[in-house]
Amino acid sequence: MIKTDLFFIDYLVLEDAASLSEMMLCNHDNFKRYFPITLSKNKSIEDSLKFIKEKNIECHAKSEFTFVIKDKQLSKAVGIIIIKEINWEIKQGEFAYCMSSEFENKGWMSNAIALTSKYAFEVLGFNKLQIIAHRTNFGSCKVAEKCGFQWQKTLINEYTPPNESPLDMELYELYNER
Repeated sequence: MIKTDLFFIDYLVLEDAASLSEMMLCNHDNFKRYFPITLSKNKSIEDSLKFIKEKNIECHAKSEFTFVIKDKQLSKAVGIIIIKEINWEIKQGEFAYCMSSEFENKGWMSNAIALTSKYAFEVLGFNKLQIIAHRTNFGSCKVAEKCGFQWQKTLINEYTPPNESPLDMELYELYNER
C-alpha cells in the first residue's frame, strides 16, 4: 500500500499474526498503559489470527482501519496504526499507534503517520484527523507536532489506563487542506 525505503504500511493480513504477536509480547511493558486491549488480544499467534480477522471485518465495515508497519528488510511487524472513533457524517477519525521499542526515535512513526494521514484524506475521504496523547507521552506528542497536527485543548479525564485514575489527555487535530 504505502512504501518507503525502510518500511511499508499495509492492512493487516493473516500472515502478519506471528510477527504481530511477537511485537506485542516483546513490547508488553511499553504497550500495557495505552494499548491494553490490543495487547490482550495478541498474546499468542492464535490470538493474533482472531484479532486480524476482527480487524478485517471492521475495515470492510469501515468502522475502524488497522494498518501494520513492517520493516522492509525483515518483513516483520514493527508497529501498528489504527484509525478509530470514525464519524462518517463529519468525516473524522482518530489515530492510535504504537511502535516496537527497537524502532523508536528513528522518525519512522512520524513518517508513517504523515503518509497514513495523506491516505486517510485522499483515499478514505476524511476531513479531520485527531491524535489524543498524554502530555508525558513525549514521543506521541512529538509525532503529532512533526506531522502538522495542532494542539486544540486538554480533555479532562479522557482516558483511564488499567488500574489507574483517569488521565487528562491532549487533543491534536489535522485538517484536510484540499
